Amino acid sequence: MNNLFNIVMRIVSSLLGVFMVAIGGVWILQGLDLAFRVGFMVGDKRWVAWGVLLAAVGVAQVVWSNSRQRR
Repeated sequence: MNNLFNIVMRIVSSLLGVFMVAIGGVWILQGLDLAFRVGFMVGDKRWVAWGVLLAAVGVAQVVWSNSRQRR
């Protein structure tokens, strides 16, 4: 049962990381005024920085969840 829990949580953690990378990408594109040109984030360079940060955290989440020791 413990092994099943670890597998499920690794999948959930990886999906969360992928979701964070996707949202970070949207923020980057909106901040650079390249896509989704509706809203308060359009053309605001601060959202590029927040998007890069969120995408980096998402990548770190995926790497961490898939490289930690298996028990």
